[in-house]
Amino acid sequence: MRELTYYVAVSLDGYIAGPGGEFDAFLAEGDHMGLLWERFRGTAPTALARAVGLEVEDSPFDTVVMGWNTYGVGLPDHHLADPYQHLRQIVFTRSHEAPSGSDGVTFTDADPVERVRALKQEEGRGIWLCGGGALAAELADEIDRLALKINPVLLGGGVPLFGRRPYAPSAWTRANTRAFESGVVLAEYTRS
Repeated sequence: MRELTYYVAVSLDGYIAGPGGEFDAFLAEGDHMGLLWERFRGTAPTALARAVGLEVEDSPFDTVVMGWNTYGVGLPDHHLADPYQHLRQIVFTRSHEAPSGSDGVTFTDADPVERVRALKQEEGRGIWLCGGGALAAELADEIDRLALKINPVLLGGGVPLFGRRPYAPSAWTRANTRAFESGVVLAEYTRS
């Protein structure tokens, strides 16, 4: 069975983006970048990876799922209507239409839990949940692995790692922790 991994950058105070979807406070340079790319190859938009000479083949994932707000971050300034061309892309939205140039992206208003459960039954590599917090909250019980790039920054507000959900504690087991000179900590957990 395929696994769903929530691999995301997060601030010390638990935010994955600012109130307007900003993520520029997260460190994009430093000693953590090489190892993170090697471990999670293919998790940068295809055009960006190619521009800086990063290989996207041999990714641990062949599918990426995201909410509209996460998808939409790449639209206005970066014109990334088909951001992860090297992966199967699924965007969950209840109210947005597919923008032009997004032919490689599947937009759906299907129940995220049912859709991810079906994806897990298919053959293939892992499924990457790249955001956002509201979708992560909906999929919390389906997430098999957490891979958190904890950045040494406080945002003070924004998009939480997990959006609002009912009180329901669930235990996780630490799989790996690695601290970098940059201050970034990669913390990986599996469901207990």
